[in-house]
Amino acid sequence: MSDVRRALADGPVVLDGGLATLLEARGHDLSSDLWSARLLTDAPEAIVAAHAEFFDAGAQVATTASYQASFAGFASLGLDAAQAADLMRLSVSLARRARDEHRPDGWVAASMGPYGAYLADGSEYRGDYDLDVAGLREFHRPRLDVLAAAGADVLAVETIPCLAEVEAVCAELDGSGLTAWLSLSADGDRTREGEPLAQAWAMVADVAEIVAVGVNCCAPDDVVPALTGATGPLVAYPNSGQGWDAVRRTWTGESAFDAGAVDDWLAAGARLVGGCCRVGPADIARVAAGVTAEG
Repeated sequence: MSDVRRALADGPVVLDGGLATLLEARGHDLSSDLWSARLLTDAPEAIVAAHAEFFDAGAQVATTASYQASFAGFASLGLDAAQAADLMRLSVSLARRARDEHRPDGWVAASMGPYGAYLADGSEYRGDYDLDVAGLREFHRPRLDVLAAAGADVLAVETIPCLAEVEAVCAELDGSGLTAWLSLSADGDRTREGEPLAQAWAMVADVAEIVAVGVNCCAPDDVVPALTGATGPLVAYPNSGQGWDAVRRTWTGESAFDAGAVDDWLAAGARLVGGCCRVGPADIARVAAGVTAEG
């Protein structure tokens, strides 16, 4: 995993876009609480094909279909702990297959979404959890252990909405010897729960395992304000700027994703750049072109 640190020091790295967005565009039903993680059981080859399309568009990183994967979530499908762990490991294997065939010099990032992703009620955009730091650590620990040993190049701890969950994740990573990035679903210069992002950046600063920090699944216009005050290699992969209606389970509004803004993200210190929900391969191709032009 030390190669990740070296690569970030060498220059920008292009992430992929919204895996679920692409799978839906390809006709897959992701209406269950497990979203794209359900396809680990139902259509694993579709996941490989989606990763491959992002690689072919210019992405250098495949982010696994494990964002919504958790032991509790898979239990709702009647799967036991061993089966759930196998599916989490499968998510990494599928991404590695696509990487090996389409971008041998690329990375695999094992996605670990927030507690709110398991709840599937939109709370990853609010941070109004019913668990304290100890409870969040207990939730994250077993799948962190599985994903850390699954053969990915880096852990992508993403869409974190509140300081309590930042504290929990930092506590689990600190001293583990792993390699991870940590990104929050911010609102301007604050967490989704309304806390100053500066406090999150301070929490992360002393955790050697976290090689990059930043934001994802925020509005594109929020990227630069959110990264203000963060140090080291930064992460920027906003969504399209559309809103998520958790009740109707649909996105609202028009896309505001402008790949031309990559210059601003890079100027703000971003070294991992890409997109999140509603950002497809064509958008990532434009991000990759912008990174190449900047280089």
